Amino acid sequence: MGKGVHQLHAAGHALYCYLTNNAPDAALDAVRADLLGITEENGYAAADAQNDYTEAAGTGTLTCQDITWTAVVGSFGPFRYVVLYNEDVAGDPLIAWWDYGSSITVLVGETFKVDFGASTATIA
Repeated sequence: MGKGVHQLHAAGHALYCYLTNNAPDAALDAVRADLLGITEENGYAAADAQNDYTEAAGTGTLTCQDITWTAVVGSFGPFRYVVLYNEDVAGDPLIAWWDYGSSITVLVGETFKVDFGASTATIA
């Protein structure tokens, strides 16, 4: 599964994250153009998650490197959601998103980190 449309392994497709303040809808939002992101400015731009994918005993594991954005010169936001998408497939299809519960604005000198932990997703 992880080596089909979305080639999740390191030598496959690049997965990127971006920020949005619009609530994603699984029925309506299939590609990046469907879900408007915040303005890329002041130290924020969509970022490569440096993904990899492994399979063992019928279980696939997607891993990503943590992403950190630091506000320089001015703030960025507000945003509430971090969205993971496939940069290398036409239309930039969405893969997943995380809801932070309320809108966040990163002020000058502050950082925002997406911490993926030991694995981003497990497919069994």
